[in-house]
Amino acid sequence: MAKILPLYSGSSGNSYYIASGGGAILIDVGRSARQTAAVLQNAGIDPASLRGIFITHEHSDHIAGVRVFAEKYRLPVYAQEKTLEALIRAGAVGPKTNAGIIGASGIECGEMAVRPFETSHDTPQSCGYRITLSDGRTVSLFTDLGTVTEPVREGLRDCDFAILESNHDLTLLKTGPYPYPLKQRILSQRGHLSNDDCASEIAELAKRGTARFLLAHLSRENNTPRIAFDTSSAALSALSMRRGVDYELYVAPVYNEEGRSILF
Repeated sequence: MAKILPLYSGSSGNSYYIASGGGAILIDVGRSARQTAAVLQNAGIDPASLRGIFITHEHSDHIAGVRVFAEKYRLPVYAQEKTLEALIRAGAVGPKTNAGIIGASGIECGEMAVRPFETSHDTPQSCGYRITLSDGRTVSLFTDLGTVTEPVREGLRDCDFAILESNHDLTLLKTGPYPYPLKQRILSQRGHLSNDDCASEIAELAKRGTARFLLAHLSRENNTPRIAFDTSSAALSALSMRRGVDYELYVAPVYNEEGRSILF
């Protein structure tokens, strides 16, 4: 059995715990080390039991607590080459941080195989990850992408659990308070994935057999959990699929204070 724990998700910070067999990893540490440890401990998880931290890109909502957390619990940090260079410049990893490069073929960590797939976002080398669990099943995590490219589709293909960005409702974004340049950035192909685009991709994944989905990185200003959930649920219902029978659909919380996990 595997465990997925979305610690927190959205523009105020992102981090996801994935455990399988005797190992566990984190994807990103976008809030303080204290907050990150608190969610893990509330879920009954010792932070020191982790085997590694994998970084998707260098925006602050993905790296804010990584240096302190990694050094406190003596955990290795992995990132693609250009991302690691950016982390060093930002001070997100330091001389005491055990940091290394993850190449295109990925690495073994905590009884899992972790492989990066590049995403379309406004950083030099952002990525998502496909994680092969100890039992051979796969978890794919892709957030912060303006469009679903072929590398992303490759990373998502035939996965058993998909964590996918459902960032904004188009109407709320276009009519909301954000300044025009920021709206254009979010809507660009190097911005963030809308509810509609996420739902469309989830429907395609469901047709090929993926049955578990977690909607992630929701905007607090331009989205709601209900709108995001209903948009993807409608796309799956249009395929005559039934929740709880043919698929499971979850929404990552802004901050998972109670430490609620998903077992599968």
